[in-house]
Amino acid sequence: MTSSERPRPTGATTGGRMSDEIVQEFFSIGEVCELTDLKPHVLRYWESQFRFLNPAKNRSGNRVYQRKEIELIQLVKHLLYSEKYTIEGARQKIDEHRKAGSVKGQARQALAIETLADVERRLEEALRVLDGSAPVPPPSPEEDAG
Repeated sequence: MTSSERPRPTGATTGGRMSDEIVQEFFSIGEVCELTDLKPHVLRYWESQFRFLNPAKNRSGNRVYQRKEIELIQLVKHLLYSEKYTIEGARQKIDEHRKAGSVKGQARQALAIETLADVERRLEEALRVLDGSAPVPPPSPEEDAG
């Protein structure tokens, strides 16, 4: 087990023992980029613009993000890319959410909206393939591995 993974009780019991589930607590910048579909330079720039995006650094000096920071990154992405806020506007909106105590809820709602939009895009692509208006895409590396 790496230092970025810790067993966390799931609450389910088996014969009086709690089952353990490996939950990743810390993420590298590369992992965050993969999860959020953002480039590293974008994350680094946002860190300079949003003071609440301040990931810790490990002994090697690499950024280490926690789940809550990833949720905030998703909220920033949603405000900038989907809602078309400026950086200053997004900063003000997040400050409003923070004062109202709704940042976490807003971040999760933004993630849900982005997830639904991604599912919709994939379904539309599948429909185009099925009706013959688009070619069948090549399998992704994850599909090849399985």
